[in-house]
Amino acid sequence: QVQLVESGGGLVQAGGSLRLSCAASGNIFRANVMGWYRQAPGKQRELVARITSGGSTNYADSVEGRFTISRDNAKNTVLLQMIDLKVEDTAVYYCNAAIRGSMWSPTVLDYWGQGTQVTVSS
Repeated sequence: QVQLVESGGGLVQAGGSLRLSCAASGNIFRANVMGWYRQAPGKQRELVARITSGGSTNYADSVEGRFTISRDNAKNTVLLQMIDLKVEDTAVYYCNAAIRGSMWSPTVLDYWGQGTQVTVSS
């Protein structure tokens, strides 16, 4: 089994910064794509940013240029640095990882963290 534990959410004023971190632990042979999603009240969960094990990234248009995703493959961690936060960034942010659990099996499973609240006040 694999667990994803997020930290770093909180309350910040518009224009401020936060950094989210997510650590994966458990039966991990290789973490493939890791990423961050968010869900605001009354809205569907949406992709914020994701990063491959090779370091390729893609971002939602709404956060491009303000958010930066990075990862440490040795530690199975993924970070999301957020600057110039806007009220519309308010949401629960979820860590996601596609993880291969064993070198003896090609099976890759999708895991989610419990979510961390980010609230941006005006």
